[in-house]
Amino acid sequence: MPLSTEDRERFLAEPHIAALSVHSGREDRAPLTVPVWYQYRPGAELWVLTGKDSRKHRLIAEAGRFTIMVERLVPTIRYVSVEGPVTSVTEGGEAELREVSARYLPPEKVEGYVAVALAEHGPQVVIRLRPERWISSDLGTL
Repeated sequence: MPLSTEDRERFLAEPHIAALSVHSGREDRAPLTVPVWYQYRPGAELWVLTGKDSRKHRLIAEAGRFTIMVERLVPTIRYVSVEGPVTSVTEGGEAELREVSARYLPPEKVEGYVAVALAEHGPQVVIRLRPERWISSDLGTL
């Protein structure tokens, strides 16, 4: 059963690991699909933080849009997929890294992760998506 607008937005706002998909730009390749951390608040744009020199960033820049899909199995099988255009790409910094890390990690792990990421991950970008097309369902307790 499809989720209501409120339910799908609330579900997407939970800290799920997302599968990000973007067209590979080649006829002989399937879309690039990778796990990502993301940030979303109901009614707002969704954003991801990724390496400035990453394949993911390059393909998203070429395609101008991407898809995020999140799911869970318990207490019911539920998923939300959202696709949309990129609205901005900006330099990512410590503030964004700290925000998204705090969404996924226990508080006592955030500082250590942020320090390692700043030292080792290289320049980052924040890519914002405007949710345009939604697919969602709650399949119950199959």
